[in-house]
Parts: sequence; C-alpha cells; structure tokens
Amino acid sequence: MTPRPFRFGVCLLELGTREQWRARAREVQDRGYEVLQVPDHLDLPAPFPALVAAADVTSIGLGTYGLDAGTLSPAHFARDVADLQRLTFGRLELGLGTGYRPVEPAPGTPRPDSYGERLTKLEKTLTTTRELLATEAGVPVPPIMLSGADDRMIALGGREADIFSFPVRATVEPGTPPEHAFARRVQMLREAAGDRFDDIELNLFVAAVGDTVDEVDLSALRQSTGLSDKKLLRLPGVLVGSPRRIAERLEHYRETFGTTYISVLEPHLAAFAEVIKHLD
Repeated sequence: MTPRPFRFGVCLLELGTREQWRARAREVQDRGYEVLQVPDHLDLPAPFPALVAAADVTSIGLGTYGLDAGTLSPAHFARDVADLQRLTFGRLELGLGTGYRPVEPAPGTPRPDSYGERLTKLEKTLTTTRELLATEAGVPVPPIMLSGADDRMIALGGREADIFSFPVRATVEPGTPPEHAFARRVQMLREAAGDRFDDIELNLFVAAVGDTVDEVDLSALRQSTGLSDKKLLRLPGVLVGSPRRIAERLEHYRETFGTTYISVLEPHLAAFAEVIKHLD
C-alpha cells in the first residue's frame, strides 16, 4: 500500500489583535502548513471565533485540537459546529477530547469528574453532532479527530475517528522504550479499527523542535511526564536535530507507525517549516 503523503498542522496559542491574528494565520499558510489548529483551554483563544477569523484570510484547513467534550452541551455544540462549517466553507477538522486540566472548566460549570464519565460525554457529543449535521443540507460532517493515550480512547478512535492523534504521553510507558510504547498503541488502534484502520489518518503531536538541545525548552514536558531530559529526547514528539535529520526521523515514523499528519505547537512554527521543505 502506498503511504499517505505528509501533511502538517500548527496549533496557535496566542490571539493578540485582529490584525495580529490574521497575520499569523497567513504566515501558517505561507510556511507550508495545511491546517491551522486551535486548542481549547480557558487561558487560550476561543476556538470557533478564532477559526472563523482565520478563514477569511486563508484557504487551508481549520481544526480544533481538541475541544473539551466534558464541558459541552451536545445539542448546542452540534449547532455551533454546523454554523462553523457554513462560515468556513466546510474546511473544519473537528478535534474532540475529554479534557485533562484539573482547573477547567470555569467555576460553576458542571463537568463529569471521572475519565469514564467524560469519555461517555464525548461519545454522546460526537453522536449528536453527526446526527444533526446529517439533517443539514449542504453542511458536510467534518473529519473527526480523536486524541489520547488511554486504552478506552484508542478503542473509541478505532470505532469512530477519521483521524487519530497520538500526543506525547502516548509514547510514555514506564520501563518501555518510547518507540515500543508507540508501536503498542498503534497496534491497539489497528485492532480496535479492524477493516477500517487504513481509512484512519494517524497524527503525531510534536511538542518540541530545535536544532540543538540548548534551543529546546523541555521544562513543561519534564514537569508533565516526570522524565529526565535524556529520556525526553527519545520521545517521538520531541524532535532535535537539523531539519534534514528531523525529516528523516519523521519518514522513519511514517514507515514504521504510519504517522503522516504532523502537528506542532506555535512556538515551533518557523523551525518546523524548515523541516517541511524536506518532506513530501
């Protein structure tokens, strides 16, 4: 089977003024990225307004990475997705998740406490959204991206996702080399998906990019994973080296794991754009 071509997304974290946002959206497109993504946290830009504004000055895909389904009203959310599809001419990639930051949502906003409850809420939100969009003439159901490392999320991804994203924590498993942990989770997705596995696009989320170790700030990853810098540098989502060397590494991941859709954080937008030049 011929491997999928690479494509690239960047997750923007700062809004600024209207003109600053529009300028960054243009930069994302000009640097070779195919998808402009916005995460869903209270201290970051509101995803839907930000994506509508970006749509006015770009022609690339627009994605959420990923909306916290644990805080959403399924019916209201489905309505908003339908309108976003209309306003962006069907360019949305809908990334959904269960949420993970303990400080969210805002005080007074009900949210299921357990991961299992949040996962159930996500499934309900996804089903409701698809059902509503199926009744909306001329409004295509957007590709659904699910993301996670938990076995239950991977199983849901195998059943429901068009795109499945592996975050950094998906390659962290005590006592296991990162590539082995990654391979295990890809295999779990394959088994959950069965015959539809080849139809699922695999995304790798990249949290750090740089020419040298000194250029890469690993403090947030160190805190969230508890790993030493030496171990962090072995993770597939931490890319250190020349653009050509990093490109070779990503080609290895495509051949080994099938990951062809790469998403990076905004601070690495320019550095990873140099890597894109070496990939096709």
